[in-house]
Amino acid sequence: TLTLLLLFFTSCENDLEKVNQVTARNTDPVEQGKNIEILYSDSAKIRVKVNAPELKRFVVPKPVVEMPAGVKVEFYDDSLHITSTLTSKYAIRKDNEQIMEAKNDVVVVNTKGEKLNTEHLIWDEKTRKIYSQEFVKITTPDEIIMGEGFESNEDFTKYKIFDIKGIITIHKDEHAPNP
Repeated sequence: TLTLLLLFFTSCENDLEKVNQVTARNTDPVEQGKNIEILYSDSAKIRVKVNAPELKRFVVPKPVVEMPAGVKVEFYDDSLHITSTLTSKYAIRKDNEQIMEAKNDVVVVNTKGEKLNTEHLIWDEKTRKIYSQEFVKITTPDEIIMGEGFESNEDFTKYKIFDIKGIITIHKDEHAPNP
């Protein structure tokens, strides 16, 4: 019986690689596509259009949509006029939180021509706000404002800059030719 018991214990050895294959989670995208357009609507009105050259949807470990080649987001008013645009070289939407993070050369422009530059921006779809806790630069026709942190409505028409680092007033040269 001792021989039989030893054979039993030696035959129960598990190959660690096979165990890992069985228990490992699949981290491959469940969907992916090229040149994707996504429309968000509210009360049958288009509010946001997202264009991405590449999109990957993951469900593990948490549901996210990754746009590794960049994104262009257009925000619309009730009359379907573009109120602001957001572009970046990378974006990820966290489905459970209903937020999108834009990273790397993030630019937001509103209808007044005011421009925000930062390296990291969050769009909260529930509150319809955009914000950043990193360095931001806002360029208006009259000044350039720099600071650490920022918050705005998604139209980028009402904004606050936190911890302002500097304001540069732009003086127009009345003798300079108009571009």
